[in-house]
Amino acid sequence: MTIVIAAGGTGGHLYPAIALAREFVRRDASAQILFVGTARGIESRVLAHEGFELVLITAKPVMGKGVLDVLRGLLSVPIGIWQSLRILKQRRANLVIGVGGYTSPTMLVAAALKGIARVILEPNAYPGLANKAVAPFAQRVFLAFESAGALFDQRKVRVVGTPVRQEFFVPSSTSGDSTEHRGQHLLIFGGSQGAKAVNSTVLEGVALLHERLPGLTITHQTGEGDFERVSAAYHELGLQAKVVPFLYDMPAVLRTADLVVARSGAMTIAELTACGKAAVLIPLPTAIYDHQMKNARAMEAAGGAIVVPQADLSGAKLVETIVAVLSNADRLSAMQKKSLAMRRSDAAEAIVRECYALMGGTHECNPPGKADGG
Repeated sequence: MTIVIAAGGTGGHLYPAIALAREFVRRDASAQILFVGTARGIESRVLAHEGFELVLITAKPVMGKGVLDVLRGLLSVPIGIWQSLRILKQRRANLVIGVGGYTSPTMLVAAALKGIARVILEPNAYPGLANKAVAPFAQRVFLAFESAGALFDQRKVRVVGTPVRQEFFVPSSTSGDSTEHRGQHLLIFGGSQGAKAVNSTVLEGVALLHERLPGLTITHQTGEGDFERVSAAYHELGLQAKVVPFLYDMPAVLRTADLVVARSGAMTIAELTACGKAAVLIPLPTAIYDHQMKNARAMEAAGGAIVVPQADLSGAKLVETIVAVLSNADRLSAMQKKSLAMRRSDAAEAIVRECYALMGGTHECNPPGKADGG
């Protein structure tokens, strides 16, 4: 059996797809997983690290672009469909999964033309353009948030949560496994590509933060493009922190954190709640349909996070918010417990089970609970 997954561009699209791929392999070790993406996304380096095969197609973004870029994006569609048809034929695909982004539409259309089983996954509280556009071609629409269902055919919709890699569900203490750090630990990251505004605000307030919480240790993922600047700034301030451009082993790093400062992509919310981590969320203000704010408000309403809009952000305000949580053990513990209560640990299993039913099979070759790699 061959499963083709169209996902990439950002970690928010890619990592739920990796969780699905691993669940397919867990259920059937003979399953062949093929990812389809583009050269401009993070998929080329991440999938090589995860051990999955990647094939590149021509696809360009349309949303948020100028007229010429939109035109180029539209002109790339027939090329992408032709490439997708060729891939599906060569690999004898049995199932196509689209996880949003600009590679999904051409692959889903190609699967429909060839009569191959096809589904989409929408991890955000408000659906993106790609999934809304391609939904008529899909046979199932898997959602992380019930609120997204109004925009799809209810006969196709299944609300299952966001697939998360099983490594995130390894038990950890509510104190964040901080014994390794001999104190509280703060994790800062702005998504898979980093966030310059978040980085700058942290640097603005980090000296004050160390004054207020002198035992605090920090891991700071900067994104590739901002790594040198942020590293140099910590050095000039004379402050110790683990500064990295990208975190490949997010499950291990996240388990060490007592509090997380982050953007609020759907994957970030799912991973935070999988580990039961309290968070200060700074939604990306330019996110299409403001979906990051909707994601963040959902976690805040559940009691697991504090939302600080970027327009209200300053170094002093961020420090005040962090200190207010970390200096109050009862509040921190309550936020962690409420975050954990939000998690959905069976999303990948539910999607894979439904996909097999769609294809007319059940496939349970490996015993439940045994997780295999790619």
